[in-house]
Amino acid sequence: MVTTTWEIRGSNSDTRVTSPQPGVGPTGWQQATVRSVAHRGKHAVILRLEVPQRTEHLPGQHYVIRLTAEDGYVAQRSYSLASAPSDPLLEFYIDRLPDGEVSGYLADVVEPGDVLDVRGPIGGWFVWDGSTPMLGVAGGSGVVPLIAMSRHAFDLGRTGLISLAVSARTREELPYAEELAASGAAYTFTRGEDGAEHAGRLSSAKLAPLLTADQSYYVCGSARFTGAAVSWLQELGAADESIRVESFGPSG
Repeated sequence: MVTTTWEIRGSNSDTRVTSPQPGVGPTGWQQATVRSVAHRGKHAVILRLEVPQRTEHLPGQHYVIRLTAEDGYVAQRSYSLASAPSDPLLEFYIDRLPDGEVSGYLADVVEPGDVLDVRGPIGGWFVWDGSTPMLGVAGGSGVVPLIAMSRHAFDLGRTGLISLAVSARTREELPYAEELAASGAAYTFTRGEDGAEHAGRLSSAKLAPLLTADQSYYVCGSARFTGAAVSWLQELGAADESIRVESFGPSG
């Protein structure tokens, strides 16, 4: 295995900022200063970044984070935003993947004051503006964009418009587990934690009580999870055009 040494830019580096107009998509790479690093066990980290004059995002959008090695090698990955549009900082929950060259660096090396190249916000399909009823269904780290939606609903005083159903193997592996529980989200753990009420897997039967008229459906997780979740929603009568899916998997 080849070890790559990424270039570390400290907070005293020159800052070059692209300043797109409000409501306009990203025009190029910007520099983001890491303001806080919070580790979540061995496998994840929450980064909060400051991007001067950034474009306000919508919940469900993502950013690309780019790393450049000393020899010029570049690697980049996309990460969903967990922060609401009102948050002055951008928040990312990043799973540390086995042999993940970007996630491993972000989880193990990055410190407050470092500067990262970012581009965003990106995405116009898997977004929720807080004006219509929605049900979010997610597995594992797929909950991250739903957290942004939940926080946005809270900021707007419209928590009654949003329902969430999420699943993970264990409570430790569920991002924002305490926040989700406090928000009233339905959740299950496939390894049977937290007693019978939360044991097992999501299913159409568990989603049925959460469906209401005129909802949009936001499904996020692995390709296997999203395929199953779409089938459950269709079984319950959800129209195909009302279902929005974001799936993820290993990088190429």
